[in-house]
Parts: sequence; structure tokens; C-alpha cells
Amino acid sequence: MFYKKVALYLCLFFSATACLAQQADTLSISLENVKYPYPVKYFSIHTEGQDLNMAYMDVAPVGKANGKTVVLLHGKNFGGYYWGSTIKALTDRGFRVLVPDQVGFGRSSKPYIHYSFHQLARWNKRLLDTLGIQKANILGHSMGGMLATRFALMYPENTEKLLLENPIGLEDYRNFVPYVSTDQQYQTELKATAESVKKYYQSSYFTVWKPEYDELVRIAAGMTKSADFPRLARVNAMTYTMIYEQPVVQEFVNVRVPTVLFIGKEDKTIVGKGLLSPDQQALHGQYRFLGKQTAAKIPGAKIVEFEGCGHIPHIEVPTEFNVALLGSL
Repeated sequence: MFYKKVALYLCLFFSATACLAQQADTLSISLENVKYPYPVKYFSIHTEGQDLNMAYMDVAPVGKANGKTVVLLHGKNFGGYYWGSTIKALTDRGFRVLVPDQVGFGRSSKPYIHYSFHQLARWNKRLLDTLGIQKANILGHSMGGMLATRFALMYPENTEKLLLENPIGLEDYRNFVPYVSTDQQYQTELKATAESVKKYYQSSYFTVWKPEYDELVRIAAGMTKSADFPRLARVNAMTYTMIYEQPVVQEFVNVRVPTVLFIGKEDKTIVGKGLLSPDQQALHGQYRFLGKQTAAKIPGAKIVEFEGCGHIPHIEVPTEFNVALLGSL
């Protein structure tokens, strides 16, 4: 009888431990249990009959302010949490830094709406207006680069400089990536696991994997275990469609603000890459060429390139990136 009780207690103990471990690995799709580098505030938006929240960090300069603002726009698989070292480098030099989580991402609402870069740009402009910021340097990474470009096209008078860090959309994916519907992409998004997320991050984002990158995987993978993950998967599919259907590449020639591109030369990002054969993949997503080609399209644009660096220079080579960024500002 004694041994049966001990076995029962051990069974309950290990079950509870496993449950706690699973809870620790599970993250809310609104990332309330993810630590952001600075306090998060919320901006209210009403659209398509829905009341939404747009999360953002508004970080004051350290020491003497220089009167300038930098807006950091995140990539598709991220939120403002991955900008920590960039924010510190900028605020240490007197910049005010604004870091929004776009609607559908990070700590912002995850609504079922029509997603468009025009609408996202308009909401960012409203946020700037609300905070009394008349002009800002707009830095966009990856998908944020497409948004930053759209913002500069819509609001050139409010854009001091356009800063693009390995932006996607340097090619028109519609020309060579097969079309998939939002519903089809939703089914693909639902299949995401911790293992598939890490494999994708290792193969797509960095040239050499480092242990500190595991935190990015933990955040993305943790949301796949949430009971609300199907909602996030649907939103992810909607924003995939937005990227595919709303290119900015044809409009680079219309940019009329000072522009700098920051390009990790080993980046080979293609939106919809898994739909292509290896031979097709080799023909596209070559940032060592795309960066220069894009800079040539934008009047007066400059380019800074990073050797041995992939899709996220501000994380993979933070010192070099911050030096280049501050020099460009």
C-alpha cells in the first residue's frame, strides 16, 4: 500500500512538473508574458467596426536631447522586443525613439481586418501626430522596410530620412512566386512548431547560429502552443497576402527623401521561398545584388553593406550596425 501511494505521489508530481513546463513554454499571442526592453503604452484605433490597441514604446533620450526622433518598424515575424540594443544606441546619442508594434503583431491587437501598408502607415502617422512628432527618421527592417517605404511615399514632409535594413519586397514576388490564397497560407501557418520555427530562423536569418538567438525562437515558438494560435495563424496569413499583393518595388523611383540602405550581404530572403524549386531560389533573394540595384533606383540613395551578415544586421552585427546607423543620422 505504501509503495502504491509513493507511486501515485510521484505520478502527480511529474504530471504537475510537466504541466508547469508546458505553461512556461506557452506564450500568449499578445506577448504579455514577454519582456520588452522599455515600458509599453497603447494607442486606440477604431476600424471596420472594431476597437483595437496599437502597442508602442516611446523612449526618451539619455542626457542631452538632440531634438530628433527615430521610428523603428519591425519585421513580419517580430515585434518591438528585438530592438533593444538599437534603442539604447540611439537614446544614448540624444534621439527620442518610437517603436510601434503594428496592428496584427507583437502586443497589438490581432484583428480579422483588411491589412494594407497604406492603412498601417496612416496609423503610424496618427500615432506620431498624437505624440506631437512632426518629423522623424523612419527605420524599417524586413517587412518594416516595405512599410517605411510606403510611409515615406505617403508622408514625405514628415519623413526626415528613410532607413531600410534588409527590407523585403526588393523584388515583385508576384512575378515568380506561385499565388496561394489566404486560406491556403492559413493552413501552412497552422503547421508551425517549435522545431520548424528554429529550423527556419537558422536557415533564413543568420549566417552562424549563436545561443542568444534562441530567445527569438522561444518567443515565436511559444505562441504556437497557445490556445489562441489559430487566430494568430490567420492574421499571419492575412499579412502574408498583404506583402504578396502590395509591392512597393515599382515605386522606389518616386521616393523623394534622403535614403540609406543597410544590407547584410548574405541575406537570401524570399517571401514564399518554400514554393520555389532550388534552382528558382538561386535566382532570387540575392541581397548582395538587390541592395545595390535598389539603391540605384532611389534618387540619391546611399548603401551600407555588412560582410558575413544575413537578414538582421542589428542583431547579428549590432556594433557595426549601430555605428553605421548613427553615422547616417
